[in-house]
Amino acid sequence: MIVRSLRRTVMSGGAMLSLAALSACDLAPTYHPPTYVVPASWHGQAPFATATPADTQLPSNWWTMLHDPQLDALEDKATAANADLQAAAERFVQARAMVMQARADLLPHFGLAFGASDNKQSADRLFRYKGATTATDEFYGGLASWEPDFWSEIRNQVRMAKYSAQEKAADFAAARLSLQAELANDYVALRGYDAQDAIYRKSIAYYERAVSVTQTQLANQAAPKLDLARAQNRLYVTQAAEMDILAEREVTEHAIAVLTNSAPSSFHIAPVDTLTFTRAAIPVGVPSDLLQRRPDIAAAERQMAQANRSIGVSRAAFYPHISLNANGGFDANGFDLANLANSMWSYGASASMPIFEGGLRRAALQASWSTYRETRDHYRSSVLSAFREVEDGLSRTDRLWAENDRLKAAVSAALDMQNMTMTLYKGGLSAYLDAIIAQEAALDAQISQVQVETRYVQAEVGLIRALGGGWNDRLLPTPDQTMTFSILQYDGLHHPTPAGGIDTPGDTDTRYDDLTGATTLRTGTVPVSGR
Repeated sequence: MIVRSLRRTVMSGGAMLSLAALSACDLAPTYHPPTYVVPASWHGQAPFATATPADTQLPSNWWTMLHDPQLDALEDKATAANADLQAAAERFVQARAMVMQARADLLPHFGLAFGASDNKQSADRLFRYKGATTATDEFYGGLASWEPDFWSEIRNQVRMAKYSAQEKAADFAAARLSLQAELANDYVALRGYDAQDAIYRKSIAYYERAVSVTQTQLANQAAPKLDLARAQNRLYVTQAAEMDILAEREVTEHAIAVLTNSAPSSFHIAPVDTLTFTRAAIPVGVPSDLLQRRPDIAAAERQMAQANRSIGVSRAAFYPHISLNANGGFDANGFDLANLANSMWSYGASASMPIFEGGLRRAALQASWSTYRETRDHYRSSVLSAFREVEDGLSRTDRLWAENDRLKAAVSAALDMQNMTMTLYKGGLSAYLDAIIAQEAALDAQISQVQVETRYVQAEVGLIRALGGGWNDRLLPTPDQTMTFSILQYDGLHHPTPAGGIDTPGDTDTRYDDLTGATTLRTGTVPVSGR
């Protein structure tokens, strides 16, 4: 009955149908993302191999370019189980729910109403109608309402919600890239500490032998006691330096544990003696490609699109708002409701239009224009920062690679000097002070070389991150893909279908245990599928 009443309301007035044609009136400005003149190539040049046409795009699992199986396993675990990344995925789901909430205003709303009451009036009530002081009332019926979107206000709100969901998808991609880069950076630092510790252990063994040599020389009265004190000082200082490196390694290992959703107390990575990372051939592409590769730039652009639509919403507030309403049912003083004589219905339309509100809507429109210009400025700043980060990465990798070559030569020379001075000292042809200087130079050169090589690999990771880590804006969900359910769907709401490659927790699935790192079955958890 209510549907027939609503249909009669709409169809009885040809004027209403004519006004409905105005729903295509969009008051938002025409949106065009800004275009910038960018250079044809990068200023900095890094020592990377020339990529073939098939390798012009970074792989999504870019860390495999370093050829470290343990890093591969850690990255997979972090991507599947990191709590912060799971939270970013949930923010995307919440944004998708806001899309459905905004879209609901485009559709007619239907409802049911029913109730009963028993009422008694006071016998001393003023102006009481003569008769019974008690009455009963029972009713049931239906309600329907709809607001035609003549000025695209609701449509623009829906578009804003869709763009917001796309922004959250880009934020998720940025969070995933940040997690992966941070984990790779920490892992490289950990292996750098391992290599430094190996150097310190080797040097400590050498210095212990040097102390033994000076004790022999002292016993044979071939050297003063000062030589023994110098040798012991060198040994103790180096042992203390090793303790500092071990402390830094443990702290870094704890950070990796948290990133991979493991308890630091039960997490351990076996040390190695040398850095074995393979030099990556990073395809940097051309500057214009960077605008499509960076998720933070995509998020800034989606913010700008939202602000553009908000101008249309603010403009629509100046125009009349029309609402169609209908209700009907049965109302009677008794339980005999299903009687045509007890039927009741009403339908109609209402319109409201602002006349004078002291500049309220003008202020909102002015603010929306300012917000749009602010997002344009933020987008321009994001683009410039992205170009700077890539140029910084190119400069660092170029200079650090050359520096590492020089330091390798310095290490070779310092070790030769250390061996020769100790040989001369044993033969009584040189003072132990020369041996101490040579030992310090050898240790410093080796530590500096490992530190620079570590920084170089970290610079590679930073450059890959600056280039977007293999992401592309084509991976964003389309506006329609941000919607999570159909109009008449009432199941599966707890776990919406994935969109943009982003999955979220379901009822039950396997994930890494928060405390032990083991694989367990839990309720309400599932790995995020980010690739």
